[in-house]
Amino acid sequence: MIEQSNDTFKNISEDCLDFKAFCDYLQKASGITLSPGKSYLVAARIRHIMAVNGLSDLSGLITELNRNNKKLHQEVIDAMTTNETFWFRDDYPFVYFSQHLLPSWSMPEHKDPAIKIWSAACSSGQEPYSLAMLCEEYKASNSFNKRVEILATDLSSDILQKAKKGEFDRLSIARGLSDKRLKSFFSEELSGQWQVNNLLKRYIQFKALNLLESYQSLGTFDIIFCRNVLIYFTRETKTDILERMHKCLKPGGLLCLGSSESLAGAKDLFTMVHCKPGIIYQAK
Repeated sequence: MIEQSNDTFKNISEDCLDFKAFCDYLQKASGITLSPGKSYLVAARIRHIMAVNGLSDLSGLITELNRNNKKLHQEVIDAMTTNETFWFRDDYPFVYFSQHLLPSWSMPEHKDPAIKIWSAACSSGQEPYSLAMLCEEYKASNSFNKRVEILATDLSSDILQKAKKGEFDRLSIARGLSDKRLKSFFSEELSGQWQVNNLLKRYIQFKALNLLESYQSLGTFDIIFCRNVLIYFTRETKTDILERMHKCLKPGGLLCLGSSESLAGAKDLFTMVHCKPGIIYQAK
């Protein structure tokens, strides 16, 4: 019975009220806005959830979600969250971090004893672990006595647990990680997985966070990486997130967005820093 109804769901029209209600729920819960033509994506990602929970159609799923079923809510959010990432993605933010920021933070005029970094929407952890590698490499060849604290957050509790565990398969390892760094910062498990060493883990605190929620408890940061996630939000939501991130930056702090992302309605809060190639933004 469920399989038959799931076949019906697979071909559901985006004009139907239940699909629109699902999109509204997803946007309010996570900020994710589904563009037209995504009903097939929804079907593919939540088909298993519906079967396991004995739900025969989208209407039943929405009814359960509206009953504040927290477990089902998290399953849906985990399923609908895109977790595409790899090591040292786009390259230029990491080059700028290692060649310009770490040296500038090591200068005597930089008085703060700790460097605070926020990796927002960190997915399976490649971004914060990449930053930790750069810190270790810099410290190995330079005088650097600052404490570096990396906060890594994500909406998906499932992917966050994977990031915290720090185990990666061969396919994940192959996406942007050099053999030298693999040998320096990972150990191979009997299962064939590669385990991040504790040296890198000590830099990072993982925390579940919905970007629609308050950031007040997070403190302030020298730099925020919020890359390749704002593309899923409306312009109004992007602006709201960026305005609140601006408040989380120390004076002159930096914001790094994805290469295809813009400041939306928060342009007046930042100035551009050219990385040649690429751009990051400095808080006014």
